[in-house]
Amino acid sequence: MEEQKRNALTVPLAIIVAGALIAGALFLTNKKSPDTVKTDETKIAKSEIQIEPVTADDHILGNPKAPIMIVEFSDTECPFCKDFHTTMHKVIDTYGKTGKVAWVYRHFPIDTLHSKARKEAEATECAAELGGNDGFWKYIDGIYKKTPSNNGLDLSLLPKIAEENGLNKTEFETCLNSGRYADKVEKQYKDAVAAGGQGTPYTVIITKYEKIPISEGAIPFSGGPINMKLILDDLISKN
Repeated sequence: MEEQKRNALTVPLAIIVAGALIAGALFLTNKKSPDTVKTDETKIAKSEIQIEPVTADDHILGNPKAPIMIVEFSDTECPFCKDFHTTMHKVIDTYGKTGKVAWVYRHFPIDTLHSKARKEAEATECAAELGGNDGFWKYIDGIYKKTPSNNGLDLSLLPKIAEENGLNKTEFETCLNSGRYADKVEKQYKDAVAAGGQGTPYTVIITKYEKIPISEGAIPFSGGPINMKLILDDLISKN
């Protein structure tokens, strides 16, 4: 039965992956998102996606044991990431309540375009330190509400966002000024590149059987030739 289930996944997943790769090529060619980095494309294409496993140390919205994990690598100053953040909340509102899908957020700051994104990423980690998982998600929602994107957020607002979301402003500033989460942000950046990320947002869907890259950036929740609902409905029916 397991072998039959695995074989049943092959064709639809191949279609999804092929669509993602084609759209990803268009994404880079047409500059749907300008937030790109150079990677060894040949190596990624010929090998299984290398991505750090999801653990309790990740920022997870939804069931930590969900059969479908959506790992998003994101840059808080990327306008497409801001749009996709809204899409992912719709995903969790639709599929998260049943425990079938969870959202994992990881950092992928594109320094050459968004010099502020890395410090903002560190700020979200300080929010997590002070407010736990809920504190992290409230804080990153707050950043996306405040920033106009494209490196437009005034970094002096970072402590204010913390205070607005119930965190101790002084403790937050101490954490942020220490830079103690810089290494974590850099590690996740490298994880994104190793997993095949060339732009933001970059998403990898992890199931029991497959790691599926979504390379075309901020795909919508529904509508268009490829969307999150189409992908997830197919995967949920098989997991």
